[in-house]
Formats: sequence, structure tokens, C-alpha cells
Amino acid sequence: SPPSSILLKRAANLAKASGISGKEIIGKVNKKQIEEIAKLKLPDLNTTSMEQAIKSIEGTARSMGIAVEG
Repeated sequence: SPPSSILLKRAANLAKASGISGKEIIGKVNKKQIEEIAKLKLPDLNTTSMEQAIKSIEGTARSMGIAVEG
């Protein structure tokens, strides 16, 4: 499956991620979008827990400058 960063950029309609991670918010995604990405990426992640997969995707989003709403 595609990398999480590409899926997050598609979900937030962004061309590229923030250059200043953690300080500059350039896009937003909601919890439902995060869950869909986590379901898609679950076989590739080193966890079997959906909660841990969601946390991993949320962390990737935050590091890219994408806020998670909800």
C-alpha cells in the first residue's frame, strides 16, 4: 500500500507537507479519515491493534503539519 504520508496528503488535499513540523498547521483531517487510512495500512504496520495503528497515523499527520480534528 502507499506510504501513510501520501494517503494523508490526499485526505487533506495538500501538494506537500509542512517544512516546519509541529509548529505550522497546513491542513486538517478528521478522525474518520484517519481510521480509513489506518485500516488500509494495518497489514503493513508492526501492530495488530487498530488503536495503535490510529495513533501511528495521527503521529505521522502531526509531524507533517496536518491537524487531526474530532
